[in-house]
Amino acid sequence: MIQKIVHRLLMTGFVAFFSSLSLMAQHRVEMVPFGDMDQWVDRQIKESGIIGGNTKNVYAIGPTSVIKGDQVYKNMGGSPWATSNVMAKVAGVTKTNTSVFPEKRGDGYCARLDTRMESVKVLGLVNITVLAAGSIFTGSVHEPIKGTKNPQKMLQTGVPFTKKPVALQFDYKVKMSDRENRIRATGFSKITDVPGKDYPAAILLLQKRWEDADGNVFAKRIGTMVTYYYHSTDWKNNVSYEIMYGDITGRPEYKAHMMRLQATESYTVNSKGESVPIHEVAWGNEEDVPTHMCLQFTSSHGGAYIGSPGNSLWIDNVKLVY
Repeated sequence: MIQKIVHRLLMTGFVAFFSSLSLMAQHRVEMVPFGDMDQWVDRQIKESGIIGGNTKNVYAIGPTSVIKGDQVYKNMGGSPWATSNVMAKVAGVTKTNTSVFPEKRGDGYCARLDTRMESVKVLGLVNITVLAAGSIFTGSVHEPIKGTKNPQKMLQTGVPFTKKPVALQFDYKVKMSDRENRIRATGFSKITDVPGKDYPAAILLLQKRWEDADGNVFAKRIGTMVTYYYHSTDWKNNVSYEIMYGDITGRPEYKAHMMRLQATESYTVNSKGESVPIHEVAWGNEEDVPTHMCLQFTSSHGGAYIGSPGNSLWIDNVKLVY
């Protein structure tokens, strides 16, 4: 009798083991290019003498290299990643912002995204304090930044992409600020409180885009994955999040405030070379194939210039599951 029970337990264990192997075999996991966060470009930019003339390290995710000087950055080596690290030239003053850093992890690196305050003060010329969230996203930045108005227009959001993965997988770690409310610091207006806590976020949107004769860009939402992080946590590895397809408004997982169409304003460059908004106008259906992937990790969820200094999000090994 005991032998039979042991035999059954062993067989059950073997069946479970081989079932899990079979499940793993059914899915293919692909690293997003440069998604292991082990390669970084170190842009060494000298800021204007009037604000100290210090040389700053402005990091980009791309083939390991060093670039000296205040040259405009373009994505290198096929890297799909842009960051909130930028060079600005305002009123003739060269200033940088770095809120994304490579940080040592094991034998390689991860990306650390910080929410922090950035100031530039020149008597009689400029006096700017902005809140800068750490963000990495698929797309590019139109450098140099020349002002703080309409920051989204300075970004080209998304990269060409025509696949339909079932999930997004990555490693992450979170450190939350203890502030109960966020702040808004846009650079020129008064710094104000914004109700509600600040949450790091991971966002993946698959869109099918088209352009009309006037250069306006429209999109259907094909796939959606949005998650906020509400608590500090140590490293969580190989965490997978389902990408939901089609009209998801009837699903229990749907959260309108973060997943609705046009939840944020995004821009792209049209065929005329103009930076124009992407008008997300409809949900896709099962037959639709995306044209673009918008993937973003950010230390603050509230958009430009809103957040809580002290929020940090670490990201590593970004993969798509098929």
